[in-house]
Amino acid sequence: MSVRDILKMGDPRLLRVAPPVTGFDTDELHLLVADMFETMRAVNGAGLAAPQIGVDLQLVIFGTDAVNPRYPDAPLVPRTVLLNPVITPLSDDEENGWEGCLSVPGLRGVVPRFSRIRYTGFDPYGDPIDRTVDGFHARVVQHECDHLMGVLYPMRIRDFTQFGYTEVLFPGLDASEDD
Repeated sequence: MSVRDILKMGDPRLLRVAPPVTGFDTDELHLLVADMFETMRAVNGAGLAAPQIGVDLQLVIFGTDAVNPRYPDAPLVPRTVLLNPVITPLSDDEENGWEGCLSVPGLRGVVPRFSRIRYTGFDPYGDPIDRTVDGFHARVVQHECDHLMGVLYPMRIRDFTQFGYTEVLFPGLDASEDD
């Protein structure tokens, strides 16, 4: 396992649409997933998409077994590996919430997301995943899956008065944890 470099906003590779995963349960795929979890842990991420480390595949990981220092008030989200995801909003209801991103370090913004979603896809072995979620879990899934379509969260912000540097907006958080 190794910690991979995370691409930053401005890198054109973050704007590409990722193709689906076609080979499941391969050594290469399992190594990639292990590297992604190692990378996410190293920077206290809530999730990570393969395109963020320069890998063009529809693969996201998210969740931890402990409170995330970047989102200390957020509920735990189960550790998940999701390939070829499909998100279905279960209503038109949206919630605004603060988001950050490992590819947009040091900044946070209020982003509208669907309140309740169903997501489907596959695990690394090709077994189906089908979950209905809401709240922070739904937000994390939508955020990570946006990366697969070349969308970064600032593109979804509607009110730029609610976008700025973490150290200014959240002085109680360690800004070095937001890189």
